[in-house]
Amino acid sequence: MASRFTLFNDPVHGFVSVPKGLVLSLVETPEVQRLRRIRQLGLGFLVFPGAVHTRFEHGIGAMALMGEALDTLREKGTVMDTDEIDGALAAALLHDVGHGPFSHTLEHQLLGTGPSGRPFHHERMSRALIARLDRRTGGRLACALAIFDGTYDRPFFHSLVASQLDMDRLDYLRRDSFYTGVAEGVVGVDRVIKTMQVYDGRIVIEAKGAYAVENVLLSRRLMYWQVYLHKTVLAADHVLRAAFARARDRWGTDPALGHTAPSLAFFLADRATADDLDAPGSPAHEALLDAYTALDDADVLASLKRWTASSDRVLADLARRFLDRDLVRTTALDAPAEAGQVADWMARTADWLVAEGLSSRDDARRDAALYVSTGVARLTPYNASGDAIRLLERDGSIRELSQAADAPTAGALEARRERAYVCLPKAIAP
Repeated sequence: MASRFTLFNDPVHGFVSVPKGLVLSLVETPEVQRLRRIRQLGLGFLVFPGAVHTRFEHGIGAMALMGEALDTLREKGTVMDTDEIDGALAAALLHDVGHGPFSHTLEHQLLGTGPSGRPFHHERMSRALIARLDRRTGGRLACALAIFDGTYDRPFFHSLVASQLDMDRLDYLRRDSFYTGVAEGVVGVDRVIKTMQVYDGRIVIEAKGAYAVENVLLSRRLMYWQVYLHKTVLAADHVLRAAFARARDRWGTDPALGHTAPSLAFFLADRATADDLDAPGSPAHEALLDAYTALDDADVLASLKRWTASSDRVLADLARRFLDRDLVRTTALDAPAEAGQVADWMARTADWLVAEGLSSRDDARRDAALYVSTGVARLTPYNASGDAIRLLERDGSIRELSQAADAPTAGALEARRERAYVCLPKAIAP
């Protein structure tokens, strides 16, 4: 008898069974295969050499965990039909299909905000690409779309795709920990999934899983500060974004920019805005999706290599610094930078640019803005309002996680954490 599944050997979850039919056909689409060329951790590989895993692996992993969660819920009496199972698996597989090059790094550099004022987020692109795949498959992704949107009449499915304890989060914490070697990210995924139930149409966690859930929240906090918001990652993000800003500013005037990868050139030439995502079927919408799905990390790297030959000394310097990992320095601040501090850093950076021969005295103050960046890194490990995590107590009652006796530290994780910082050239960094 022919197998009903195709096996993927995943280093994090082991053998993953992908059902043949709709789900396997989605894995084989160009939109999903492109995710092999999008690094999961953006520029994290510049800090953690092993962090070169991709969004494709993450999508397969999230889908694998979705399958395990659905199996657990069915074993506990939740009835599902084939369309719902395929829809949930497809939604997990495709949830990040809208990520651009280096994942979050360039999310707000590719598409500008249109007249509506709605900014671009990768979730909007994921939704647009799933909708296009739905049209291509004759409506077979209708259930997946409803689950992704949160409009399906059984809300627990959406919780498994997008919540504080979804399959996306459970996979990326475990996967990113594995590839970075940061042990604090290791979480008891199996324990969390095995203690899931559907209660009153929503996901709850049996009380015996409370400590495993707390561990997920704690691990996420540690991974954010140690990996996702690492000071060198912030510095690399800044340099790459500054190079993009300079390239866009010089577009059409610099011969080196004529060698930019065509799929990237589409975005640097400002041919589309985020509003084009709201007009399905229009020429602008289809052109945007075509260009976006042709764009990946390789296009950005190849373009940066060409930009190092730019006659514009600032653009050439920024491109070289990124490729050679000769970055600016990120320094933690006790409080958000004040205007006087920023003005002083800008003045000193302008002097440095002139001394280095990168800028003229007339242009130095303007160019300094590409080398100086201030910000505040923010994280709230757990949000008890809205989409809270609910525990099913041993007496049959339901309690929000931070109010449960078996989760004594959850309440402390509700506090918002902030860390102010500045990125500066190393020659003037404090």
